[in-house]
Amino acid sequence: MASKRTDDQRPAATSGEPAPNPAWFKPIMIGLMLLGLAWVLVFYLSGSQFPIPNLGAWNLVIGFGIAFVGFLMTTRWR
Repeated sequence: MASKRTDDQRPAATSGEPAPNPAWFKPIMIGLMLLGLAWVLVFYLSGSQFPIPNLGAWNLVIGFGIAFVGFLMTTRWR
């Protein structure tokens, strides 16, 4: 016999507490920051030949942009 739940038996809703992040959030956040750092380091250490040779200094913009997305994710981390 299935029992019916009444309003008195429902769990109390939390007031204003944000839900925790999914399990993938933290590794992606840290990974983006490290990938951006690695991109910039490779650019400097290779003498402007890598990661994408034809872009030149735009490689810095790409590297910092990737890292910036990771840092933006830290504002949503709980």
